[in-house]
Amino acid sequence: MSIQLPHPIDVYIRQENFGDGDLAESFAANAVVMDEGQKYVGRAAIARWRATAKRKYNHSVAPLELAERDGKTILKAMLFGNFPGSPVVLDLAFVIKDRQITALEIKS
Repeated sequence: MSIQLPHPIDVYIRQENFGDGDLAESFAANAVVMDEGQKYVGRAAIARWRATAKRKYNHSVAPLELAERDGKTILKAMLFGNFPGSPVVLDLAFVIKDRQITALEIKS
């Protein structure tokens, strides 16, 4: 079964898995990402976070379920990579405005 993802989340997943596209296709200029207890604000910081995570974990993301909750789009996804316990299931909580991700929080 395939999941129909909103455009910016679909772009984000392609970027995570294949390095496709420009960060501006998915993230707003002042977007905020929360991951592993750290906060990244703006495209430049998000680009550094993603490059560092890719080098460290060499990960890929497989979407499992999509739900709307409390103004957020929650993507349950399996993350595969070079880290203890791989694969893991994570919740990626997106806030989308004007077809761009304005916030993303990644939780286990």
